[in-house]
Amino acid sequence: MSNFKTRILANQEISPGYWRMRIQAPGAVADCRAGQFLMFRVQLSLLPLLRRPFGIFRTGFQPSDVDGLPPVEYLEILYKVVGQGTAMMSELHHGDRVEILGPLGRGFDGGEPGRRKILVGGGIGLVPLYMLAEQLVGGNEVRLLMGGRTRDDIIVVTEFERLGVQTYVSTEDGSLGDRGLVTAVLQQQLDTDPDADVFACGPLPMLEAVHDICRQRQVPLQVSLEALMACGVGACLGCVVKGVGHSETSPRFLCTCKEGPVFRAEQLAWDRLDRTEGTCEGCK
Repeated sequence: MSNFKTRILANQEISPGYWRMRIQAPGAVADCRAGQFLMFRVQLSLLPLLRRPFGIFRTGFQPSDVDGLPPVEYLEILYKVVGQGTAMMSELHHGDRVEILGPLGRGFDGGEPGRRKILVGGGIGLVPLYMLAEQLVGGNEVRLLMGGRTRDDIIVVTEFERLGVQTYVSTEDGSLGDRGLVTAVLQQQLDTDPDADVFACGPLPMLEAVHDICRQRQVPLQVSLEALMACGVGACLGCVVKGVGHSETSPRFLCTCKEGPVFRAEQLAWDRLDRTEGTCEGCK
């Protein structure tokens, strides 16, 4: 983990309301793990006051702007404009300065080698799944089940396909792919062959449905939660979720930022999570 001031290399709208930002990040390629996140602040601005958490989509190298210099390391984030903070981000351009704290949190582990891997997400929920797919495609069959309300919510499909990932698209209005919920596709695939590891990221209602489907079939599941965060390092306790065994007399809380954001499904008290937990409200 490090705190550094850096510059934006690119910031583009890739679908209505969805943006992709590339940030210069020395050391990012070696340090980042699938499922980790960063805390982002626009340098020289006090509004919004608190940093915003964003999952790391991918890392890489690009040629330097200056001839003769080595390639530049970068990381990318995807975000959706939903409030003041992300609206300000969408107005940033190449060369603008930002401040980053990261990489932070615990990421995914790859599950049992050789088992089929099913990734489930949609929209911004796809962010932590890309680096996981990169990690898994070498020795496993990897499938991505992606869902959204409309075709506008289906983003970065080609990036996953270039990795060799089998992609299945669902939209609630039928404007792209199958009509319906992505969880219906997951249920169908696990009913056909339950020998798989499942990894999911998305809104809490989707994660609850994924958990029920996997629990009923005894399929291992890891979920990436997003939550309100002020610090990103476990100090403020603003992002806690209830862990298994939690009760009023014997509380058991887990910090999403430090003990997550990726959890094994059996770590969480699913019947005690509320709709302010496991959501992406912190990214506004």
